[in-house]
Amino acid sequence: MRCSIPPLVNFQPIEAVPAMVLRGRGNAVARAVAGAGWILRRKTDGRYLAVVKDGHIRALLPGALQRELGRMTLTEVSTRLARADVPGRDRPLPLTFLRPMLAALGVNARYGAERGLALVPEPARLAFAGVDRYRRPLWLTGAAADAWQRLRTAAARDGVMLDAISGYRSHAYQLGIFRRKLARGIALDAILAVNAAPGYSEHHSGRALDIGTPGEPPAEESFEATPAFAWLCARAAAFGFTMSYPRDNPHGIVHEPWHWCFK
Repeated sequence: MRCSIPPLVNFQPIEAVPAMVLRGRGNAVARAVAGAGWILRRKTDGRYLAVVKDGHIRALLPGALQRELGRMTLTEVSTRLARADVPGRDRPLPLTFLRPMLAALGVNARYGAERGLALVPEPARLAFAGVDRYRRPLWLTGAAADAWQRLRTAAARDGVMLDAISGYRSHAYQLGIFRRKLARGIALDAILAVNAAPGYSEHHSGRALDIGTPGEPPAEESFEATPAFAWLCARAAAFGFTMSYPRDNPHGIVHEPWHWCFK
């Protein structure tokens, strides 16, 4: 299933998502999306900016598309998309814009050193790994996607059902989490106890998964008492997955029995 769907192609401000895994938003957009190969989507809010059909880019929001692209040209975007399925080792996206983002949030410049967390670049391409619990496309690196499918299949053979709560998240998505919580009046230190600062989350790597099991609420410590968690503790390492945040971890992040990372 994964191999029949093109990868998500990452650019600094936007992402190109295969149109076949997305839905049109409103009649006009739905008509534009029909028959498209890719949707160019803004990372900060998921807004559709353009469609790509037969190698041609049609802007849905011309001014917004050009603002997001900055110095990048449409030709550069088209060239990357034309080579999306060509095997190769991609360089991850640069991290240069993260410093002002963190400063604007008020995150201490020594946050990473103090927490023992490294900055995590976004991959240039991500593989389709099925869907998550909410029927959203799940994106992981190719190796992590293959390992997740093997892990889930092995668990099912043992009578344990696993589902993904979330996989890859962009820096912009993580920033949105912080902004929404700050807007609700939650203190920054309280947010940092639950969420890694933008740029420091393992989810940016495309190798991390929040894992759940049917009937169990997502991302709750109660997952630790399930047969699914017991199975993961016994078998996940054989598939390359480890739990990142046990109790009293050195990163200052709360115990997350649901968060596992492919190493």
